[in-house]
Amino acid sequence: MKIIRISIILSSILLSSAVSATEVNQEQMLQESRQAIQQFAKHLKGELKAAMKKGGPVNAIQVCNEKAMDITASESQKSSVTLSRTSLKTRNPENTPEAWEKTVLQQFEERKSKGEALKKMEFSEIVEVKGKKQFRYMKAMGISQACLHCHGEKALPDVSAELNKLYPDDKATGYKKGDLRGAIVLIKDLN
Repeated sequence: MKIIRISIILSSILLSSAVSATEVNQEQMLQESRQAIQQFAKHLKGELKAAMKKGGPVNAIQVCNEKAMDITASESQKSSVTLSRTSLKTRNPENTPEAWEKTVLQQFEERKSKGEALKKMEFSEIVEVKGKKQFRYMKAMGISQACLHCHGEKALPDVSAELNKLYPDDKATGYKKGDLRGAIVLIKDLN
């Protein structure tokens, strides 16, 4: 009887230790994810701001069209993760959300409608895909005043012409300041 009881207690202690270690590890991954996304967003925003200053919104569109994917790949490699951007209303078809991302984006919309601030909105979890575990993290992106030049309800004629030329199936317009634009996604393979 005592041996069984001791075995159960030891199993319980070991299980508690494993859960705590997983929680600590997940918290560390969350912190690293926040840093990687912050660095990525800073890099991309810096390029966009410089382009806007140099040649206005049409010039900024060129950054999104020609440099954004390279910046994404570069920042992914630096952080040893996979970064991407996605939205329920995509401009670039390569950013179309997969099922998991779409679900989280819809949850973000619900959370926003209940008053949660976009700046603090995030979601993470460990999922299994094809037998492999991944840590997945999404950080909401909102529409600022500067975003409205290319994503707002009314764009200037030259901006509209450039968007139509580069993105004939563009769905990423009609936003108002403070709307949910989409999210930055980070995926880290765990095994």
